[in-house]
Amino acid sequence: MALRKILTEGNPSLKKTCRPYTEFGPRLWQLLDDMKETMTDANGVGLAAPQVGILRRACVVLETNVAEGEEEYFIELVNPEIIASDGEQEGGEGCLSFPGQYGIVKRPEHVVVRAMDRNGQSFEVEGHGLTARCFCHEIDHLNGVVFVDKAERMLSEEELAAQEGEE
Repeated sequence: MALRKILTEGNPSLKKTCRPYTEFGPRLWQLLDDMKETMTDANGVGLAAPQVGILRRACVVLETNVAEGEEEYFIELVNPEIIASDGEQEGGEGCLSFPGQYGIVKRPEHVVVRAMDRNGQSFEVEGHGLTARCFCHEIDHLNGVVFVDKAERMLSEEELAAQEGEE
């Protein structure tokens, strides 16, 4: 595995629509492994292939909604699509490609995603709360949409400092 460079605001790759995967094998597996390592190193909860310069439909999300005593785990999504959603949540959202920036974004509270695994097998996965937010955020990346485009407003430095003081 290897750390990959995370592209940041202004890089045109972040605004491009990604192509689906049609071949499943060592190159995809290496990308997914590298993305997990890169995301962990950057303290993220999700990372999409275009954020590391690969314009293909793949992303990884950390499932944080686990029972006490259980380990968080990665969900790999290849060619993902949201097939159902309900509810609404509104809250602060950030992005590894927009370091230090946070905005208020509305997302569904619950989503169902259909995707393929690293071997091309189709599956469905549900996400609630933060996981639903991450699924939506990362799938937006695959469509060339970044969270600052969806934010109702960006948080000021004073608001960020106040939130950090509360933690």
